[in-house]
Formats: sequence, structure tokens, C-alpha cells
Amino acid sequence: MKKINRITAISATIIGFILIAPAIISGCKTPDAIANKSGAQLWAENCSRCHNTPDPTIYSDSQWDAATEHMRQKAILTDLEITKIRIFLKSAN
Repeated sequence: MKKINRITAISATIIGFILIAPAIISGCKTPDAIANKSGAQLWAENCSRCHNTPDPTIYSDSQWDAATEHMRQKAILTDLEITKIRIFLKSAN
């Protein structure tokens, strides 16, 4: 009897994983709303929510690295968003 219960529990776990795995995997996919936007668009949309955005040439690349890392955490930006924003900001220098 215990053997049947173990097999049932293992089967239920495997079936649960099979049903949930696609949702987990697709949840990791970058939304098209982010993937299709340029760094300039993301910078304008995200940074201007809270404050005026400075001229991109005002800071050096290393200063932008520090500022964007701080804002990535504070504004809860994804790695893709912050990478695109950094590329845009550094291209102005």
C-alpha cells in the first residue's frame, strides 16, 4: 500500500511539473513591450516618471554606470531595460 502511495505522489509531482513548467518558462521571456523598444524610449518612459531626465552628455560612461545601477534597483528595471538605457546614454558621449 505504501508503494502505491509513493508512486501516486511521484506521478502527481511529475504531472504537476509538466503542467507548470511552460508557465514558468514563458514567464521568463522578455515582454515584447520591452524587447521592441529602444534605449532612448525606455530612458524617456522610465526616468521621466519621477524626475526630469538630464542631457545624456552631462555624465561620463562610468558615472552613467553608477547612476543606472542605482536606478535599476530603485525603479525595478529589468537587466534588458537597463542595458538598453546604458547603451543609449553612453552613445551620446
